[in-house]
Amino acid sequence: MEEEFQPGNKNYLDDLTYELERAVVTQPEEIPADVITMHSQVVLKDLDNDEELIYTLVYPDEANIAEDKISVLAPIGTAILGYRVGDTLDWKIPNGTLRLKVDKILFQPESSGNFEL
Repeated sequence: MEEEFQPGNKNYLDDLTYELERAVVTQPEEIPADVITMHSQVVLKDLDNDEELIYTLVYPDEANIAEDKISVLAPIGTAILGYRVGDTLDWKIPNGTLRLKVDKILFQPESSGNFEL
């Protein structure tokens, strides 16, 4: 389902740059517990079939789809960074668009007092 990040494909970096440019810089201690940050483990709900997807958002060198660890440079990783519980997003895939809702955050480093991840 997820496209793989391929070095040299500048579109992924352009998408991430866009997301970072619109970001609001916040001290780790001030980040609300319902915001997806790096190393957050999240439950996404497919609004078309009610399937739940659980991912941990990681840096590229930590990505491992078999462990549901997705890179921030993967299209879905870039898409969910900064979203909050209850937000919905459209994720374009080769055969259409998935409508996803951020259902839960199972773990967020900042809300756990871990500001070093």
